[in-house]
Amino acid sequence: MSQLNRREVLVLGVGALAATQLNPASAADGDTVAHGMSAFGDLKYPADFKYFDYVNPNAPKGGVFSTIPSVRAFNQSFQTFNSLNAFILKGDGAQGMGLTFVSLMARAGDEPDAMYGLAASAVAISADGLTYRFTMRPEARFHDGSKLTAKDAAFSLNILKAKGHPIITQQLRDFIKAEATDDATLVVSFAPKRGRDVPLFVAGLPIFSEAYYAKHPFDESTMDVPLGSGPYKVGPLESGRYISFERVKGWWGEKLPVSIGANNFDTVRYEFYRDRDVAFEGFSGRSYLYREEFTSRIWHTRYDFPAIRDGRVKREQLPDETPSGAQGWFINTRRDKFKDPRVREAIGCAFDFEWTNKTIMYGTYARTVSPFQNSDMMAVGPPSPEELALLEPFRGKVPDEVFGAPFMPPASDGSGQDRTLLRRGGQLLTEAGFVIKDRRRLTPSGEPFHIEFLLDEPAFQAHHMPFVKNLGTLGIEATVRLVDPVQARARRDDFDFDMAIERFSFSTVPGDALRNFFSSQSAATKGSNNLAGIADPAIDAMMDQVIAADTRAKLVIAARALDRLIRVGRYWVPQWYSSTHRLAYWDVFDHPSNLPKYTGVNAPDLWWSRSNPAAERTDPKGEAK
Repeated sequence: MSQLNRREVLVLGVGALAATQLNPASAADGDTVAHGMSAFGDLKYPADFKYFDYVNPNAPKGGVFSTIPSVRAFNQSFQTFNSLNAFILKGDGAQGMGLTFVSLMARAGDEPDAMYGLAASAVAISADGLTYRFTMRPEARFHDGSKLTAKDAAFSLNILKAKGHPIITQQLRDFIKAEATDDATLVVSFAPKRGRDVPLFVAGLPIFSEAYYAKHPFDESTMDVPLGSGPYKVGPLESGRYISFERVKGWWGEKLPVSIGANNFDTVRYEFYRDRDVAFEGFSGRSYLYREEFTSRIWHTRYDFPAIRDGRVKREQLPDETPSGAQGWFINTRRDKFKDPRVREAIGCAFDFEWTNKTIMYGTYARTVSPFQNSDMMAVGPPSPEELALLEPFRGKVPDEVFGAPFMPPASDGSGQDRTLLRRGGQLLTEAGFVIKDRRRLTPSGEPFHIEFLLDEPAFQAHHMPFVKNLGTLGIEATVRLVDPVQARARRDDFDFDMAIERFSFSTVPGDALRNFFSSQSAATKGSNNLAGIADPAIDAMMDQVIAADTRAKLVIAARALDRLIRVGRYWVPQWYSSTHRLAYWDVFDHPSNLPKYTGVNAPDLWWSRSNPAAERTDPKGEAK
């Protein structure tokens, strides 16, 4: 089972059920009863399925899986942690805490958005779609042996709505309340016209112990180990350095269909480094065993150490068929100097992707242009008649450009200093009232135009330098501010930056989670993912169209119209994406040959150790050597 993660931020969507012959005690007259949920009512697996098709049901248990963080969610950081509470705004939450909890249902990786029973064995949905009744499994237990009941699930959902991380509370906007009518029955109520994906988001949230939090404040950053119920529990750790998780032997859920073939390692361990180059040295020295490589320079130049040459370390590239989403420098439009879209477009003219890709990244990447990159939801060419029908009510309220081909970031001549693009950038700035005086660009109020790039790791500095140089050619004083991860997180949460890098992606059926990135409400919500501060009534309305779509075809049309509205705003300087996962690992692991399409490489979830655990050389503290 995958924990909620960053790479960042793969979002689920749901709204309907596939009917089965289940008859849980919680069902009421008129309810549709099911063993799973999906956006449009189609489930691949029947009620009596044994395990997912893509797993190895005979995967051996044992061994150690150690890695560095490659995903994050909510308050997590890639470089450090100082809290074991990963579901609130305060602190920097530890990676892997999702392994210690269970949710009502678990995701199927070979379906776009389907989930099947975990802590809940079945769900009944009312005819109006506003009441879900989950039947809890009687065998579910917390790690101290106490029973996990509907009361714990109700407590968890209600406390997350009241005190959870802002990303969680925003996605629970259409969740009204959860109640336990008895230990076995959880009743969840939703608001009319709820977002299509809200029920599935609810079904994937962690379940906490109500008794534990009766004695511990929920909304405090803490290094106290919370009481969990998942396949792993917290093991040895050192704040900011590493955290390990130990498999719970005889875990109550290990024989469920959603668990067969998963959770195979005895120990899962995350190592933390502040620098990517140092992290690579740790891998080559076998300080950890698995690495997904995100730096093309390292992938092309540094995988030549002895363990590579003699086969002790394997390299593998696997296709990434999931929507690639958006990665780029997001421009904080809350600041007056960035409010004019001509200024934001001018900034984009100074970034030479073609030169950067060729010179710094070995030609490995393609240019990102859309938040729905690498999916059929990305707008291409002029709007279709169906898209125009959605966009016409906004004619005169949005730029006319929306009704033509979508905005594309400019392609350069690859020289690193394309004079044509820089001339265009200068013209745009002048038109916006940003004039040159004494070789410096001034804002309309007469102040020097300065841009600070917020950065929390040095590996990206090389990508900024030619960008900074070109901005200087435009008369803009640009600097890179490298801060520690804790400060970077605090500044991002407070929107205290000019430009910052982010990457996010959506599922093939995006829903209410879109609001966290693009809505007027999230623009004013501390800790949201709306870094650019997008607050546009047309975008808000088009998100409603995406969320309300009752067929996949309607969703795609609405998403393309939304894409046009977002791209026309020039809210970000798009960076790049790759259509493959670049993996390197010490040759002690195996993985399924048919990894699922919609959830990536699934490490460590579905991988296993094929060696004697002793061969991985761990000391009594679980530290991989």
